[in-house]
Amino acid sequence: MAEKKIRYQDLSSAGIDANLPAIEWFKNSYRNYTITIVIPEYTSLCPKTGNPDFGTITIQYQPKERVIELKSLKEYIFSYRNLGIFYENAVNRILKDIVSSIKPVWVSVKGEFTPRGGIHSIVEARWPQNGVNS
Repeated sequence: MAEKKIRYQDLSSAGIDANLPAIEWFKNSYRNYTITIVIPEYTSLCPKTGNPDFGTITIQYQPKERVIELKSLKEYIFSYRNLGIFYENAVNRILKDIVSSIKPVWVSVKGEFTPRGGIHSIVEARWPQNGVNS
């Protein structure tokens, strides 16, 4: 009996629709400033191999009406620990969830992942794209 090979496209959406904790917020009292959050202990699982992936996630944003509540963000990020998800999906999912939660003026999410097999990956996603809020 031939073993079925799993192709990358079969795993391409791994983790995108996972049920993760909400990113909570509190009311912003100020305007025209930038917040940078560095999370040096990000970890998830490779959906192909099941091996752990490690990295640093940097979130930079200008709040509008809402500011990210950090304890909820920590719990949200920790929920990736046992999640099979590609780097690109993780960074874009984090961006999407932040935009959905706080509706910032703008936000950038950057993932710098620990080298594996001699390859160091950096993935960055921004909102709005092309200067247009969607």
